Amino acid sequence: MIWTSVFFSALPFVPLQNQGTELTVYNANFGLVKEVREINLSSGRQTVRIEDVAAYIDPTSVSLKSLTKDEIEILEQNYQYDLISPQVILLKSIGKRIRVRQVLENGQERVTEGVLLSAPGQIVTAEGSPYQMYSGLVMQTDDGRIILNPVGTFEVLELPEGLISKPTLMWDLIAGRSGAHKIELAYLTNQINWYANYVLTLNADDTKADLNGWVTINNQSGKTYKDANLKLVAGDVRRLRQYGFGIGGARAAEERMAKAELGFAEEQLFEYHLYTLQRPATVRDKETKQIALLSATEVPVKKDLVFEGQKSIWISYGRNYRPGEGWATDTSAKVNIVVEVHNSEKNKLGMPLPKGIVRVYKRDSEGRVQMLGEDEIAHTPREEKFRLYIGDAFDIVGSRTRTNFQRISDRVVQETFEIKLRNRKKTQETVRVVEHGWGDWQILNESMPSKKIDSNTFEYLVTLKPDVEAVIRYTIQTRW
Repeated sequence: MIWTSVFFSALPFVPLQNQGTELTVYNANFGLVKEVREINLSSGRQTVRIEDVAAYIDPTSVSLKSLTKDEIEILEQNYQYDLISPQVILLKSIGKRIRVRQVLENGQERVTEGVLLSAPGQIVTAEGSPYQMYSGLVMQTDDGRIILNPVGTFEVLELPEGLISKPTLMWDLIAGRSGAHKIELAYLTNQINWYANYVLTLNADDTKADLNGWVTINNQSGKTYKDANLKLVAGDVRRLRQYGFGIGGARAAEERMAKAELGFAEEQLFEYHLYTLQRPATVRDKETKQIALLSATEVPVKKDLVFEGQKSIWISYGRNYRPGEGWATDTSAKVNIVVEVHNSEKNKLGMPLPKGIVRVYKRDSEGRVQMLGEDEIAHTPREEKFRLYIGDAFDIVGSRTRTNFQRISDRVVQETFEIKLRNRKKTQETVRVVEHGWGDWQILNESMPSKKIDSNTFEYLVTLKPDVEAVIRYTIQTRW
């Protein structure tokens, strides 16, 4: 390990006093920081340094605005992120004198002094070679000896210029007058994100549920936002891909108040939704923070059992499969469990719900909460429904078989299918059987009436008594 034995102080700069912070976090892993600061300036041209900014700031997004209507002309803006470290100090000391202190086996100390020729982390290229490699430490002593990677404590005899201890914004500006100025500093930063989590707890007969929502903020931006006015934006905000910056260098309307005055207020912002916390919040660096978003009791829900046993060659079965909304499962299809919720005021909801994971629970016979499954919802506006695919039924079994196939002509086929459903529960259940046609299709005969859903989908609604098997048969003709 390399240690430096020098002490150094920060370069002089114009101090800025933070007067207030507003933090807007987007659910696309970036945030907008706005700070009101007070600064004492001299009349004329000068340099202003601000150290307390996010490490993952996007320097191209920085805005500096005077709030006291004083004339401030910005000539140049710089973002410095080459932070102090032993490696940086040594890299900046190449060509200068250093000293190495070593403790020998006999306890004696040996001091070697010379010129630093190469430092760890320096990229070098051999003559005639297209390959680059990282160098080790190389120094030349006063008597001409070359020492490679010595072990010991290194002392830098002359402190390199331009070292900073924190990511720093610097302005070269001209002030129209001397004295106190109030300014607004705004910038975008990466590595801060938020998402919603929900808990839906069903009642005994699966007709109602309690819904609680939480906001989780993950701050890895390299800055703590103390007592900030916190806002969250939900929506698909488009950003052009560009390089961001961090400590290590370049990298890739109506307002609805929450029930509690200390919760979130929601409002529409353009084509997005804005959630404003009604109290100051401190969001610390390297912290995951959770804040309550909503709470509703006895929300009406609908449990739906879906059997979709058809396999399609057009849409494959995978992670994006949604019961009743796709073409197929697989040959060993299960009866899927779906819970549907209508996000309406009538159902004690009606708040635009940000996308997030919903975990579904239910109490057992002892009153203890057990998890039933989870699913992710998209951004859900008011008066819209969301459906949760939470698992597959254990005691309701289904199978689907093509029992007959006949080619009528080169572009006409006729098929017969048989679907069997068995209920091994002690209670009666209803299953929605979803089938699909393709091309120009027509059902020639069927054992029970079907309902056409769209141009490719029809379904059967089957009531199953305990230990009873229901059989559906239909013949379909397809032209293409």
